[in-house]
Amino acid sequence: MNILEIISHKIGVKITQVKGIVTLLDDGATIPFISRYRKERTEGADEVVIAAVKSEYERLQELEKRKVYILKSIEDQDKLTNELKDKIERCIDSTLLEDIYMPFKPRRRTRATMAREKGLEPLAEVIFAQKSDSLAGVIKRYISDQVQSESDAIAGASDIISEWISEEERVRSTLRKMFTRKSHIKSSVIKGKEQEGVKYSDYFEFDGVLSRQPSHRVLALFRAEKEGVIKLSVDMDRDESLDAIYPIIVKRHSTKECADIVELALEDSYKRLIKPSLDNEMLSEAKKAADSSAISVFAENLRQLLLSSPLGSKRVLAIDPGFRSGCKVVCLNHRGELLHNENIYPHEPQKESTQAIKKIASMVESYKIDAIVIGDGTASRETEYLIKKIEFSKKIEVYMVSEDGASVYSASDAAREEFPTYDVTVRGAISIGRRLMDPLAELVKIDPKSIGVGQYQHDVDQSFLKKSLDEVVESCVNRVGVNLNTASYHLLSYVSGIGGVLSKNIVEYRAANGDFTQRKELLKVPRLGAKVYEQCAGFLRITGGQNPLDGSGVHPESYKTVDKMAKDLQCSVEELLSSAEKRKSIDASKYVTEQIGMPTVIDILSELEKPGLDPRSVVETFEFAEGVYKVDDLSEGMELPGIITNITNFGAFVDVGVKQDGLVHISQLADKFVAAPSDVVKLHQKVMVKVLKVDRERKRLELTMKL
Repeated sequence: MNILEIISHKIGVKITQVKGIVTLLDDGATIPFISRYRKERTEGADEVVIAAVKSEYERLQELEKRKVYILKSIEDQDKLTNELKDKIERCIDSTLLEDIYMPFKPRRRTRATMAREKGLEPLAEVIFAQKSDSLAGVIKRYISDQVQSESDAIAGASDIISEWISEEERVRSTLRKMFTRKSHIKSSVIKGKEQEGVKYSDYFEFDGVLSRQPSHRVLALFRAEKEGVIKLSVDMDRDESLDAIYPIIVKRHSTKECADIVELALEDSYKRLIKPSLDNEMLSEAKKAADSSAISVFAENLRQLLLSSPLGSKRVLAIDPGFRSGCKVVCLNHRGELLHNENIYPHEPQKESTQAIKKIASMVESYKIDAIVIGDGTASRETEYLIKKIEFSKKIEVYMVSEDGASVYSASDAAREEFPTYDVTVRGAISIGRRLMDPLAELVKIDPKSIGVGQYQHDVDQSFLKKSLDEVVESCVNRVGVNLNTASYHLLSYVSGIGGVLSKNIVEYRAANGDFTQRKELLKVPRLGAKVYEQCAGFLRITGGQNPLDGSGVHPESYKTVDKMAKDLQCSVEELLSSAEKRKSIDASKYVTEQIGMPTVIDILSELEKPGLDPRSVVETFEFAEGVYKVDDLSEGMELPGIITNITNFGAFVDVGVKQDGLVHISQLADKFVAAPSDVVKLHQKVMVKVLKVDRERKRLELTMKL
C-alpha cells in the first residue's frame, strides 16, 4: 500500500480525493484555499477532511524519515536482511516500527551488556534455543576469572535472555493490547500533602480502568502528580500477563532445564524491563489521548468564540469596570479608533454615581455613541445597573463582553505598538469595545490560551495546542473574510498564504500609498508574488473599490467568468450583482470549462447573491436577573437566565451574573443522554438554568438545564 492508499483507507475518503488534496498541499496551498477554491480537484472535500488528510500525510512523511534513519542504522551494523528491510518499509505504525528497531538500537550499559562482555552471549543462545540435553557440560566451558561459578554463568545468560524477551516484537505487541484494554491507573496521596492538595482529594486513593477514564480526569491526575500531591502508577494482573506471553517464549516440549531458566528470565524480563516500559507507554498514550480530546474541545470553543456575533461599524462607549480604582471609559469611532478616554468613580469607596451618570450621558451625546459595552469583570453588574438608570436622548443598547485576555493584550507588544502613548487601562478598555464591534478582529491579537475557554489548556502538549488553535483561527478568519483597508497586521497574518512578514508589508504599503482600490494592487506589495496572491486574494475584501467583485468572495481567477455572465445578459457586473432576476436567468452549465467546473460556477453564483456578506449572525443584547449580583443572592431552586461561557467534556459553565460561573454537569444538560456537551449547547448561547446547589464557602454553583 502506498501513502495515498494508506491515507484513503484511514480517513475513509476516495483515493482520487486524497491525491488531489496532497498534490495541492505539496504545491503550497492552504486548507481554506483548497476547500473554497479547488473543489474540482478534491471532489468537494471540506476543511475537516482536508485537515485530516494533511495531518495523516504529515505523520506518514515523518514516519518515512524515521524509516530511512532506522534502515541506515541497522545497515551500518551489518544486520539488515531483505526480510527485515521489507518489514520496516511496509510498517505504517510508529509504535510497531520502534518495536522492530528495538533490538538494534544502540544500547546503554545494562546487566545484559556486562554479561556479553563476559562472553556469555553464546551460552544465552544455547539456553534460549531450549534444545540442549546436557546443559551442565555446556556451562562449564564458560567458567572463567570473570564467571566463577555455574550460577554466575546462568545469571549472566539469563540477563541477556531477559533483554531479548523485552525486545521481542510479539511479546510487546501481545502485552500492549492487553494493557490497553485492561490496565488500571492508580493514584495515592503523598504523605503530608493531604491539606495542601485538598482540591485533589478525589484522587488521593483512586483506581480505575485506564482506557475508560475521561480526558478531564486523566489531565487532573497528571496535574496533581505534577504538583507533587499524588503518585501515579499502572496496575496490571501479573499472572494474566505472564500467561499471555508464556507460549511465545517458553518451549515446554523441549529440555526442561533450559525451559525453567527461560521461564525465570521471562518473569524477570516482565518485572524489570517490560512492565516499567509499558507502564510509561500507557501513561504517555493516555496523556496524549487526553490532550487530543481537550485540545479538540478548546478548538471548537475558540471557533465559536471567534465567530461570535459582531456589532459592526458602530460608535461604541466601552467601560472596563472597577471599584476602588474606578471605571475606565473609552469612546471609539466606527473603525474602533480611540476618540476619548477618562475615569469615573460611581462605586465604593468614592460613590460618585451622580457625576458618573452625567459624564456618561455627556460622552454618549458628544461622540454620537450607538452602543455601550461593559467588561464582565469586577463591578460589572453594578456598572450595568448604573448605565441602565441613565435616560439617553436615543435608544442605546447595553452589552456585556468577556474581559478574559484583555489585560494580557493591554500589556503586550502589539498593544504598545498600537497605542504607545496610553497606559494599560486605556488599552484594556479599547479591547473590550472592539470585542463587541468585531470579536474576530480583536481576539486574534491575543494568545488563545488567555481567552478563557478550554479545559486544562496549560497541561496539554503546547506545540500540538498551538498548531490546532492556529488552524482554527486561520479557518475562521478566511471564512469571514478580511477588509484589506482596515485590517490590522495581526488579522492579515491569518489570511491564507500571507503570514507575519507579508502582513506587516501590506500594512506598511497601505500606510505609504493609501487604501487599496483593487485586489491586484497587492502584487505591488514587497515580497508578495503571484503564488501568495493566488492563495490570499479571494479572502480579502475591498469595499467601494474599482471592481465590485473585489468586495466579494469571488476569486480574481473567476472574474472573466462573471464578466461573461454579464455580457451574455447584456448588463454590467454591477447590474448583475443588484438584480436577482438577472441572476436567476443564468444557466450555470454554460460556464463550465476545463478550468472551471460546476462546483466553482455554483459557488460564484452563490457569492453573487450575497457578495461579501458576513456569515456571522447579528449580536443580541442579554439581561441577567434583576437583584442577583453575587453568590449570596442565590438560593436553591431559583431559575435564572444565563450565558454559556465555557464548554468542557464534563459539562458547561454558565454565567448567571454573580461573578462566579456555575457548572451544568453533562448529566444536567438535557432530559436525554448527552454524549458530548457540544452536541446540545454552544458558546455564548443564552439559556435558562435552575440552581441545584450553592457552596458559599468555596463559591461553587451547581446548575441544571432540566427545568
